[in-house]
Amino acid sequence: MPAGVVEAAAGGSRIALSGAWVSGQASACEAAAAELLDEVGKAGRVVIDTAGMTRMDTLGAWVVSRLASNLRGAGVEVAVQADDPSRRILLGEVQYRPLPEKPGRREEMALTMLTDIGRTMVSAWEDLAHGVGFLGAFMASLGAMFTGRSRFRFTALVTQLERVGLRSVPIIVLISVIVGAIIAQQSVFQLRTFGTVHFVADLLGVLVLRELAVLITAIIIAGRTGSSFTAELGSMKMREEIDALRTMGLDPIAILVAPRILALIIGLPLLTFISSMAMLFGGGVVALVYGGVSPETFLSRLQNGIAINTFVVGLVKAPFMALVVGLIACIEGFAVAGSAESLGNRTTSSVVKAIFMVIIVDGLFAMFFAAIKY
Repeated sequence: MPAGVVEAAAGGSRIALSGAWVSGQASACEAAAAELLDEVGKAGRVVIDTAGMTRMDTLGAWVVSRLASNLRGAGVEVAVQADDPSRRILLGEVQYRPLPEKPGRREEMALTMLTDIGRTMVSAWEDLAHGVGFLGAFMASLGAMFTGRSRFRFTALVTQLERVGLRSVPIIVLISVIVGAIIAQQSVFQLRTFGTVHFVADLLGVLVLRELAVLITAIIIAGRTGSSFTAELGSMKMREEIDALRTMGLDPIAILVAPRILALIIGLPLLTFISSMAMLFGGGVVALVYGGVSPETFLSRLQNGIAINTFVVGLVKAPFMALVVGLIACIEGFAVAGSAESLGNRTTSSVVKAIFMVIIVDGLFAMFFAAIKY
């Protein structure tokens, strides 16, 4: 049975432990430790001697460590003596650490809200500063490629173009046709009240070519390709492959980031054009079936209702949205720590931030083109 005796010693007390302090005697170990803690009281210095123990396993070492920790918490100077090297190692490895106290609930709701807003603003500013720095590193790497100081990896660019562009076409076309059909159906329903169903082509053309096609395409790419980039780079970061590239004197920005962002910048305008055509096709089919607008009338109204600037506005936004999506995806991938939880959090953050910034960029361009009346 585990036991202990409190003896008086010079300058304090001595606890002589005896018996088997093992997991099979867990309850007895707990009881003995509690009694010894009460007996010691307010001693100035206590020495816990384990020489009299017949056996001690992990649980016994943890109970002894907790006893010493509780005594230190009461202001007692504690020393644990273990002449046996194996026991000394076990006591060193199995240490009791008290759980942190649960913070009390703060009642100042306004102060808490302001604090959260402040932290969010600081975090947003840090993300912006980091993003600008990462953009500078990407532009420097791009400049080194175009000036011949660094090798341009054309094969990597083509590979990423296939993943970003070609493999995204089916989902882009499917979603675009459905969205175009829904917009046309709602437009026909509203315009029928005024007897102007044929104006569905004008409405659909301006909305799709100027705003909706590029926005839908960028959001899909942010969720599909941006998350893929973050997961790939994050996995490489966890396996220390990025550190290995730096050790070999290679630039990870030039090898990993530049081909991906360039593929997005090239692929997103092409996907936007495909999305625009798919939306107009879906809208035209619904206008014919649901509103009785013939293809000839639909195309005629579409040709008269839109100008070249309507088509250009959507395509001009696409490279900038692609740059934002690519930068955020790569930054979040490089920020992954060494755990699967971090990888998941960074991938989620990449998609959310990219979609948010795509909408912000679209709003800024809308204000810009409205200001110049284009």
